[in-house]
Amino acid sequence: MTETRRPDELLRVRRALVSVYDKSGLAELARGLAALGVELCSTGSTARTIREAGPAVTEVSEVTGFPEILDGRVKTLHPAIHAALLADRTKPDHVATLREHGLAPFDLVVVNLYPFRDTVADPDIDPAQAIEMIDIGGPTMVRAAAKNHAHVGVVVDPRDYAALLEHLERDGGLTAASRVELAAKAFAHTASYDADVRDWMYRDEEFPPRFGPVYRRAQQLRYGENPHQRAAYYVERGERWGLGSARQLHGKELSYNNLLDTDAAWALASDFAEPCVTIIKHTNPAGCAVAESLAEAYPRALAGDPTSAFGGIVACNREVDAATAEQITQVFTEVVVAPAFTADAVATLSDKKNLRILELERPEPAGPRLAVRPVSGGLLVQETDTAPDDAAEWSVPTAAKPDETLLAELRFAWTACKHTKSNAIVLARERALVGVGAGQMSRVDSVRIAVEKSGGRHVGAVLASDAFFPFRDAIDVALDAGVVAVVQPGGSVRDEEVVAACDERGVPMVFTGRRHFRH
Repeated sequence: MTETRRPDELLRVRRALVSVYDKSGLAELARGLAALGVELCSTGSTARTIREAGPAVTEVSEVTGFPEILDGRVKTLHPAIHAALLADRTKPDHVATLREHGLAPFDLVVVNLYPFRDTVADPDIDPAQAIEMIDIGGPTMVRAAAKNHAHVGVVVDPRDYAALLEHLERDGGLTAASRVELAAKAFAHTASYDADVRDWMYRDEEFPPRFGPVYRRAQQLRYGENPHQRAAYYVERGERWGLGSARQLHGKELSYNNLLDTDAAWALASDFAEPCVTIIKHTNPAGCAVAESLAEAYPRALAGDPTSAFGGIVACNREVDAATAEQITQVFTEVVVAPAFTADAVATLSDKKNLRILELERPEPAGPRLAVRPVSGGLLVQETDTAPDDAAEWSVPTAAKPDETLLAELRFAWTACKHTKSNAIVLARERALVGVGAGQMSRVDSVRIAVEKSGGRHVGAVLASDAFFPFRDAIDVALDAGVVAVVQPGGSVRDEEVVAACDERGVPMVFTGRRHFRH
């Protein structure tokens, strides 16, 4: 019998509507609900699975008096279902309407949706097949139950089944707070699902007219960049990759700044094919080197700026071994990130209680990604700067030409420069950073800082600049310091003056034709 009730009361679950594509945990859920005296109502294959598990179940078609039609496209889209979901039981006329039509309300809805995202992950999927995976009845039931959470509980995730049963057994029903929490999760689920469909519909548009990635909160952070700022860490929905796939093996929780710097460190290390170690401070490289092994690369990376390396982030693009780990522990380090660690390396690094060890389960991106940055009132969206630079397309406008050894040095410096804040200048020798000038308002100041930071190692170094030189002053400073080769995009109206400055000293300069601003 349908009765009026207050929305803040404990909701006793007497009748449940269950319709799921993912059948994991369904048998246990059905048996648990049946044991609590809950009447089960279901559709098609879900009803068969419940029946095979033992409990009695009523088919939706028996409730509606109407069969499933249109190849299953229409089965729950019926007033007998949605009136039972949407009735406001505080209103006598709603309750009277249910009685008039002989409808019993549902107290619980358990629904999960067609696997649209998994289906369209296949780039060769037939569009007609993809469209059949756009769920209509499921989201409609979820949204109806979530809207009416004052009187209905809704569960969309099989991982919540055990907690649901425990809640019902312990409390005798669903509390108002638990129904609000479940409803919020349900709306987030349908929003994510709709975003998947939208993204597929816009699949041929590089920058669609509507944009809005869906993220889930992975961690509540102690604070943001500064202690007075609250913060949280969110990861993308769906397939995890990059930092979003990281598994923490040791250490206290990561901070906001840890995450920013770790992402920057990994991006630089993963840009090299050879064994590479990077040391990042405030998202800029304090050190970077490649070598035959990580154990050889680490001390050369540390030498880039040993003072700034204190409290930095170390990233390695190979499995970290015990020899490398032992060297890392000699300097206070916040985070070490790598695709893998040997057991001995983990044991060695774990001796430092404040050191976080992060292992990337999926270090490589699954495909092209968009970089998103908020501005007041909106978002800026661009392609990530991951397109490879082809040295075969570089040009040499100077009379002096770099040999293969010098070109290898320039390629290294150019890659490191790409990961340095503008205006970026890096100095490198033997494929290791020796000086960095980052984030300055003028390029000549960046050159001066890089030379000063090098501690005298600028003599014989190569220089990379993320953008063209607007005047020859910065080149003159670099050449006076003993720089032996320069790589830069070119494209300034004063390129001839800059090239002439190099020709006066017999120093080769390479134009890449591509800028790498990093604001």
